[in-house]
Amino acid sequence: MAKKIAAPQQPRKPGSSPTAPVLAKVKAGKRNIDIDVRFIVDFLTQLLKTPSPTGYTTQAQHFVRETLTNLKLDTRFNTKGGLIATWQGRSATRPRALTAHVDTLGAMVKEIDPLNGRLHLSRLGGFAWNSVEGESCSVITANEIIYRGTILPHKASVHIHSGPEVERAERSDQTMEVRLDAKVRSGLEVRQLGIDVGDFIAFDPRVEVTDTGFIRSRHLDDKASVACIAGACAALLDAGLRPAQRTTILISHFEEVGHGASTGIPADVKEVLAVDMAAVGPGQNSDEFSVGICVKDSGGPYSLEMRQQLVQLCQSADIPYKLDIYPYYGSDVGPMWRSGADVIAGLIGPGVDASHHYERTHIDSLVATVRLIIEYMLA
Repeated sequence: MAKKIAAPQQPRKPGSSPTAPVLAKVKAGKRNIDIDVRFIVDFLTQLLKTPSPTGYTTQAQHFVRETLTNLKLDTRFNTKGGLIATWQGRSATRPRALTAHVDTLGAMVKEIDPLNGRLHLSRLGGFAWNSVEGESCSVITANEIIYRGTILPHKASVHIHSGPEVERAERSDQTMEVRLDAKVRSGLEVRQLGIDVGDFIAFDPRVEVTDTGFIRSRHLDDKASVACIAGACAALLDAGLRPAQRTTILISHFEEVGHGASTGIPADVKEVLAVDMAAVGPGQNSDEFSVGICVKDSGGPYSLEMRQQLVQLCQSADIPYKLDIYPYYGSDVGPMWRSGADVIAGLIGPGVDASHHYERTHIDSLVATVRLIIEYMLA
């Protein structure tokens, strides 16, 4: 059944729960700071449930903006639609920026099959079709109506096609389709619902927080990092602290297609810390229980000066961290540098297993990332 898109609920404000909040008590320098883990998880859960495939991010951006505004930050949107928040620091001699992205993997309707009404798709972002095979999804029309469906290969049934034929069938833009949960038998009937080429497809996140501290969901890349930034700002605000330098926060929305932070960082900023997921898997040093510090990705090495500073902050504060290289990965730093930004830059983030698939991280990794962001902002 079609339905209108509902606005996400705001997470509770830090310390506002009628029950005792779950806090991680840490030291930042000589200061005691409480990290409100429940606030972070509530915010992350709501953000994960807010559809935001690249190109369709307005609702998610407004949700993040409301949260950052509640945390006393000055916020605005630039012309491109990026969310920019500013926190005046104790000084502005060497302004800094943090960036993370709210856009996720997804798809768009490329063609409506005239014979059976199935939707053929065009990918948004770099993922393999087998990673979303059998996934439920939402088709979002131009007038904001949602229709539900399932992503399937054309040859899906072993009762219609031979088992080996189903197993070996290619998964590609030409063979994957959406089966709509609507009584339609032709392309004409689909179009009569208001569905057309260019409509967005949002994959169900399937968020689950386990009693062992794991968070399983699609789109932890990079909504987990946005939650870490919000959690760090909330912790500093609750402690009555502010950054050492004026800090700009850019929440970009075209990172998955390669030009997220190409604009939005003020020209006088000298340092940029990108917060994006640390890829966990075979051959990698990253894990789901520490903060990852990327030293090199597909675009080359990050600034040595930033790497040294981040490692020093982790060691001084006893924050668990892992250094790593991601050969098939890029962050918002790449388009920012290619656009001519004269800055040094680093990349950190929570460890995420099975990236661009059904992902997983752990609360320990979120807390470690929040702690490093706090240390960096205060340093």
